[in-house]
Amino acid sequence: SPDGLKWCAEYAAQEKIGIHIHLSETEKEVTDCVTQHGKLPAPYLDDCGILTPRTVAAHCCWLDEAECTLLGKRGVSASHNPSSNMKLATHRAMPYPWLSRAGANPCLGTDGCASNNNLDMFEEAKTAALLQKFFWNDPTILPAPDALLMAATNGAKALALPTGKLAVGAPADLILISTKTSCNTPLHNPASNLIYSCSGSAVETTICNGAVLMLEREIPGEMEILTGAAEAANNLVKRSQDAPA
Repeated sequence: SPDGLKWCAEYAAQEKIGIHIHLSETEKEVTDCVTQHGKLPAPYLDDCGILTPRTVAAHCCWLDEAECTLLGKRGVSASHNPSSNMKLATHRAMPYPWLSRAGANPCLGTDGCASNNNLDMFEEAKTAALLQKFFWNDPTILPAPDALLMAATNGAKALALPTGKLAVGAPADLILISTKTSCNTPLHNPASNLIYSCSGSAVETTICNGAVLMLEREIPGEMEILTGAAEAANNLVKRSQDAPA
């Protein structure tokens, strides 16, 4: 409701926290908004104070060009979730060229396991680059370096984190990728290899804020984590089946 959205906007501003919202994921969402509120989703949210530089708008598939311009003016981050959008047949891709030209912050998301299954950011970046080229019938749209920015630097900006870059004073958040793999042989263009050839399996070491979480593909307690996750999933399914109708 407008009152609920306005409260969220005011609370987020007061607490200096972000806002995450799905925006124009489906055509029905757009038509329902126009029917109920007499406006397209982006202007409606803007009237409620939701569109700010702290806002991450997911999907954005059915935005028109004027709405993209509005998101750019407000400094909104638009999260592209191509695998989910194709699996759920949203029938349109996020209008990356419009959002990029408007000055919005296009970034990359995986959505959830139910609508993606594989949360591999390398594969998501490749899917985004391919889908944009296919949808716009233009092989020059979203080249590898820009897809890499969406996955790293732009994602950090969307979350208001001082990371996503290698710089003095920035958090030590980085991954080490093997060059001795088939996906990196030959290695004429590292950005192209990362986006079009590699997957998460090429990552050898992961460092988060200076702490080594994975070293040479070994994660401490990996089997215990996998076993615990499987047990939790089975327990969840069992409880849902045992629940009264």
